[in-house]
Amino acid sequence: MAKLSLALAAALAASASAFAPSSVSKSTTTLSATGFEEVGGKAWDPLSLGQLEDANDTFPNMFPKSQFLQEAEIKHGRMCMLAWTGVWATHVGGMGLGMHIAGMPIESDWTKALGVVASEQPAMFGAILLFISIAEGESVGHSGDNWRNMSTKVPGDLGFDWMGLQRKYTEEEAARYKIVELKNGRAAMIAMASLFAMESIPGSVPLMDVFS
Repeated sequence: MAKLSLALAAALAASASAFAPSSVSKSTTTLSATGFEEVGGKAWDPLSLGQLEDANDTFPNMFPKSQFLQEAEIKHGRMCMLAWTGVWATHVGGMGLGMHIAGMPIESDWTKALGVVASEQPAMFGAILLFISIAEGESVGHSGDNWRNMSTKVPGDLGFDWMGLQRKYTEEEAARYKIVELKNGRAAMIAMASLFAMESIPGSVPLMDVFS
């Protein structure tokens, strides 16, 4: 599975910021935390998917608005950072780089790793399911309807800051780490998609074959 090493290079840093603060209070900082600062702060969106809410007059409530889209991107980025960490933790040889986490089950096929964890460490598997349930439930419901931009929460803010990072960082630093989390989440989503593509369609990621 050495060919997976390239995917590791693409998203290794992703898991490092999985718990970076995701909400910042409104301020006068010039950092807009869009993740597209290097290109003028404007998203690359040739299909205008981010503007589907503009069709609300024609198709009321059919398309999500910005709060829902931002929440979805942050949440799925975090999921993929954690998923990548899970692949990294259980894979023999750490995907060719010796990064298997001690104490975790060993499984050469990353697609079967979750099943191995469930059978060998059921308590950990249960904790993972509980964490997912809480994260999913928190992102909708109590804070209002983010589908229609009526939520009272900042997208991505779980209200869980056990390390007290919000108090340690300045507003500019918090905004910067928010951008870091967005970008690492995007890298992790691409990395996980490449793993699934490689597994299901041999040769679909030719660049990785160079490193096999």
